[in-house]
Amino acid sequence: MSSGYRDPGIRVVKARRDHVGYGMGLGIMLLDEVYPGFPGDVRNPSAYPFPIQYDIVEGIDIERLVFHPDKTPCRAPILAAAKRLERLGCRAIAAECGYFAWFQKEVAASVSVPVFMSSLLQVPLAQQTVGADQLIGIVCGTRCNLKPEHLIACGVDPKSNIVVAGAMDDYDSPQFDNLWNAAVRPECPVSDYDRAEADFVALCRDFKSRHPGMRALVFECTGFQPFARAVQREVELPVFSWSTLLDFAYSVVAHRDFYGHV
Repeated sequence: MSSGYRDPGIRVVKARRDHVGYGMGLGIMLLDEVYPGFPGDVRNPSAYPFPIQYDIVEGIDIERLVFHPDKTPCRAPILAAAKRLERLGCRAIAAECGYFAWFQKEVAASVSVPVFMSSLLQVPLAQQTVGADQLIGIVCGTRCNLKPEHLIACGVDPKSNIVVAGAMDDYDSPQFDNLWNAAVRPECPVSDYDRAEADFVALCRDFKSRHPGMRALVFECTGFQPFARAVQREVELPVFSWSTLLDFAYSVVAHRDFYGHV
């Protein structure tokens, strides 16, 4: 965040066409759902060191975006949210669920700022950084709902060196169900951090043991990164999460300056 001083490179301010806000950071689309997020969850901005502006994708909940096979009704509200965030002055646009990947190309084509709709955008990067022939593990909310279209929209070859695990359909994750599974969650969604962390670490440990050649993990879900450090201590692998994506996204549109000596 700011050190309390104005950037000395800013000497004149100039309006940008149709932008009403300035000095802004990332614009993030939220699902039209009511559930809490631990610090690090994308819908909880308190742990992020840059400004975040939210916009709700009206009428689009987890059921419509993730579970319903016809994604067509999601398109117009998502594009409208992207354009509102751009008009507010956001420097880049992201979303709070990895399954927004379905609309990566369409949103990117509809606005003039960079778009990061899914953590899955990091899969090609992970493949290249650990070796193109090495195995990449993707942990998502529900494996059965991660379609080839999601991967292709993010530049991932579905037939490439990836394996996928679903936290809520391949494993038992009651603390995640309490937040995101409308069929079983309580009227007031609640989750216990310690239990969620223990379940998720055990999940990732088992996932790695089933695929000993795995060289990196990519977390699709925006609620997984609060537990990323605990997972990394256990499995000792590079971890690509929404946090690493958002840090990168902000650095792209607001590059840091340098102070040092020679």
